[in-house]
Amino acid sequence: MNFLHTDWLSRLDYGEAWDLQKKLIQEIDREERNDTLLLLEHTPTYTIGSDRHPEHLLYGKEELARRGIALYEIDRGGDITYHGPGQLVGYPLLYLDAVGLDLHAYLRKLEEAIIKLLADFGIVGGRKQEYTGVWVGDLKIAAIGVKFNKARTRRGFVTSHGFALNVKKDVEQEGFQGIIPCGIDEYGVTSIETLTGSEINVEEIGRRIVPYFTEVFGYSIPIAAETLSS
Repeated sequence: MNFLHTDWLSRLDYGEAWDLQKKLIQEIDREERNDTLLLLEHTPTYTIGSDRHPEHLLYGKEELARRGIALYEIDRGGDITYHGPGQLVGYPLLYLDAVGLDLHAYLRKLEEAIIKLLADFGIVGGRKQEYTGVWVGDLKIAAIGVKFNKARTRRGFVTSHGFALNVKKDVEQEGFQGIIPCGIDEYGVTSIETLTGSEINVEEIGRRIVPYFTEVFGYSIPIAAETLSS
């Protein structure tokens, strides 16, 4: 059977979570661990992906330090984005066999799981043809940026990085005002709380996305979580 391990990590420093991803990727590659979905919040952080457009960061080093926002240049695809409290971050670490591999289909599945979740709240999520992520009209509610790590012990890839879904309305102002999100300056961002007018718990959103993730990706009932450390 095709099992998925899920784990809620609460709030975690970005660097610690990145190191944990690298460790688990190796375990999944060696078939020592089932595919894994990490769900968490981050402390305030900007990450710049492989597109490398530092001009899309509007704050200098002193302002970043004053606001307590970390900055990482990382190995996922895409441009700059914000991670912080009030946002559900998901890191799917999944083995993808090379036979019939469709990398674009993987991205569409991530989007689909989020779109299904939003529908629970009466939110009509969708896609923009030219951009990755999930949108509500012209407002982005979830960013997606991934990496496909070539497996060393078998034929295929193990995914890393993933999605960031804006849950709390505060996240819209706390960090996005300091960047041009994903290099897209003509559109803004939104959140589940803003669109519903209700207070929403991030951990609850993490719990509710798991059934949609397992449905879209074809997993059996998730394995019970265990404590992870980097």
